[in-house]
Amino acid sequence: MTHPTPAQTGITPGETAEQHAHFEARIARGEKIEAGDWMPAEYRRQLIRMISQHAHSEVVGMLPEGEWITRAPSLKRKTILMAKVQDEAGHGQYLYHAAETLGATREDMLQALLSGKAKYSSIFNYPTHTWADVGMIGWLVDGAAIKNQTMLAGCSYGPYSRAMVRICSEETFHHKQGKEMIVAYAQGTPEQRAMAQDALNRWWWPAMMMLGPHDADSPNSGVLTKWGIKLKSNDEVRQEFINEHVPELMEAGLTIPDPDLHQDEHGNWRHGPIHWDEFWAVIRGEQGLNKERLGARQAAHDDGAWVRDALQAYTDRQRAVAAD
Repeated sequence: MTHPTPAQTGITPGETAEQHAHFEARIARGEKIEAGDWMPAEYRRQLIRMISQHAHSEVVGMLPEGEWITRAPSLKRKTILMAKVQDEAGHGQYLYHAAETLGATREDMLQALLSGKAKYSSIFNYPTHTWADVGMIGWLVDGAAIKNQTMLAGCSYGPYSRAMVRICSEETFHHKQGKEMIVAYAQGTPEQRAMAQDALNRWWWPAMMMLGPHDADSPNSGVLTKWGIKLKSNDEVRQEFINEHVPELMEAGLTIPDPDLHQDEHGNWRHGPIHWDEFWAVIRGEQGLNKERLGARQAAHDDGAWVRDALQAYTDRQRAVAAD
């Protein structure tokens, strides 16, 4: 006879049903769980996994756009892109700090990323071929992220919820900036319009996939919903994303690369089949730039060793002075 695992029940050996009932009653009342509060071990584990993966996505997400800083077409575009990449580094910091409140260490999280043990959003393993990709990432990728992050801003864990509030406000600027770029190119020269359409053709389906597999194929969704970490399903968030972006892309004069796209009787835009084989292959590193992305992060980690050593030496000296 097989017994349910802690990941299925949420109850880890040493915990009681009464503790869980009290914990879940707090969530049902809309209370925030804070770092010093009692929480199920599985709740803590799921949060560390989810928040660290989110943080990794921010720091790896700097790479596709960062490649274009030196190739931006104007000083204005260059400064905007530099500010955006800087924001993404800051988002990673907020999220690593949130995970640290749960007992995770920065060293362990980064090692999990660099070793390939931890995952990050698969969409950052796609290459950026033209300058229009930078705008399409801002419009579609950041647009999808905002839909997900707005939902997470209401999650039950206080430090994660509060980090998301600030991140969402900054992501909104990234989204508007990307949309402004693509609309300008869609109304520009034939070459610019073709460049914008090509970028949409390549980023539409990855943006759809980045919101996660269908609910029936998402192994963690049940417990995340039960404990108020996820307030909406992957498919609900994806539907919100489609309903907002399809009309805007059409208004810009672009063609969405989905022959099955249609509007139902309720006004919702319905998409065609998503190629999930590609999604899982990119996550496993069998397609895309996973090796290159992790190589770039490893090189940055190695190049920054002297900064970490200097900070540690300074901290040790300050402690020695205080002890004297």
